[in-house]
Amino acid sequence: MKEEKALLARLKSGDEKAFELIYDLMAGRLYNYCNSRINHREVSEGIVQEVFISLWQKRTDLTITSSLESYLFGSAKYQILNHIRSEKVRRIYANKLGGYLLKNFENPTEDFMAMKDFSFLIDEIVGSLPPKCQKVFKMSRYEHLSIQEISIKMQISTRTVENHITKALSHIRKELKPLLGLALLWL
Repeated sequence: MKEEKALLARLKSGDEKAFELIYDLMAGRLYNYCNSRINHREVSEGIVQEVFISLWQKRTDLTITSSLESYLFGSAKYQILNHIRSEKVRRIYANKLGGYLLKNFENPTEDFMAMKDFSFLIDEIVGSLPPKCQKVFKMSRYEHLSIQEISIKMQISTRTVENHITKALSHIRKELKPLLGLALLWL
């Protein structure tokens, strides 16, 4: 217990050797834990990396009430749940889109090109956003990161992340509104 407190104190002060020691002691066990839950080598490795990146980024504000091991495994569990949630959402959207395309489009090639054009248009609109807003939106919608994860990665508050996403969605709606009106007239 005393050794762990000393190691944590070194970590908080920015001691890279302490961080490396923690990594060497825990990375293998965290990987095995992650891989036993999701059975995907690359994703498990990514989760372990995210846990340690987060540990390093939060080191100065770190408050561990139980043990370092519990903290790291809790972080890994949180990352696993986020991964499962984002995969589930991705599958739901893919299934809905596939069903919609099969039901509503007669010429798959032509319809695919129309969808590709629409996707290009969305990318153009997103590209016209201010750089920080654009980055937050892409992390949220394309990488499926949570508001908390974006906040940590970009080192901004969760409220700022929410504001950027709201601003981006509002801008996209505003830009698409005239086009959607024309599309409805055409039908």
